[in-house]
Parts: sequence; structure tokens; C-alpha cells
Amino acid sequence: MAPRSAEASRKTKETDISVSVHVDGSGKSDITTGVGFFDHMLDQLSRHSLIDMTVRARGDLHIDDHHTVEDTGIALGQALAKALGERRGIMRYASIDLAMDETLTRAAIDVSGRPFLVWNVSFSSPKIGTFDTELVREFFQALAQNAGITLHVTNHYGANNHHIAETCFKAVARALRAALERDPRQPDAVPSTKGSLKG
Repeated sequence: MAPRSAEASRKTKETDISVSVHVDGSGKSDITTGVGFFDHMLDQLSRHSLIDMTVRARGDLHIDDHHTVEDTGIALGQALAKALGERRGIMRYASIDLAMDETLTRAAIDVSGRPFLVWNVSFSSPKIGTFDTELVREFFQALAQNAGITLHVTNHYGANNHHIAETCFKAVARALRAALERDPRQPDAVPSTKGSLKG
């Protein structure tokens, strides 16, 4: 089977980002974005999805973290879409309820070629340290749009904002891991009655 690996880059007046992914990896990550909390979350995404990721991002952090986080999501989504190609042989669907201490978050995924985000997550504070909590949604919006996945994320409950954000990344990671697994019963088939997952 062909390796499911790809690279993507994005360079604008606001950011300069390069990403590489290996879907059939072991969860190794090498990530530097200049945003410490975001690096931590991307490490979680890689580790629990088993997608090897290298991310290098330089952005206009003197303004804020928004462009760096969003554009990293764009590049990462584009790399995933390239790596998956026609999406042959994948399980396609997955969902998980993920617990972390007092917090419980659900992620459900359809690797459909049709980008859509449903986001039912709220934070009680606008910041986690210096990181804007609204950027968690911005990252997943960019990722879903550019990877061509339908993604639903719901935080059932939680008190600690760090835990809420982290369960979002971990739940999406575990759902991605399951949805992108190769289906041994139809390893060469596109899992759609349309015969295509191009959108």
C-alpha cells in the first residue's frame, strides 16, 4: 500500500508555515509555532491520532496568535487531504466520548470530502494563560474546511478551561485515528455509494 504522507506550505504577509504528515505513523511530532499552548495541543493531536506531524510556523505574533493558529489549521488540513488522496480503504466514520478529569467531550467525524464544523464548546474565560480560547474553534474550522471532513465537537461538561481545550484536541485525534484506519474488509474501495469522496 502506498504511504499516506504529504506536505503543505502556506506563505502570506501574515504567516510562513510548512507542515508534513504521515497518517500511518506512531504519533511522533516536531512542532514549533511560537505559541506554547498551541504547540502543546498539536502535540496531543499528533500523539493520540498516531499521525506523525512536523509543523514549522512563523507568524505575526506581535499582533496576536490568530493568524498563526488559523493558517496552521489550513496547512495541516491541506496536508491531510493530500495524504488521503481518494480516501480508499478508510473506515470513514468515527466518534468518541473522551474524559479528562472533570471534563467530557465528544468528537464525531465523517471523512467525507464535504467540510463542515458543528461546534458546541464554550469556555468560561477568554484566555488560557495568554492563549485566546476562541482560537480553538478557529483551528478546527480551518482544519475541517481544508481536510474535507465533517467534524462535530461537543463539550458535555467541564470546569477547567485547559481541560476543555485539551479534550477537544484529544477527542478529535482519537476519532481521526479510528476514521482513517484502513478497513481490512474493503482495503481498495472508496466507502461511499457515490464511488467518490471528493465532496
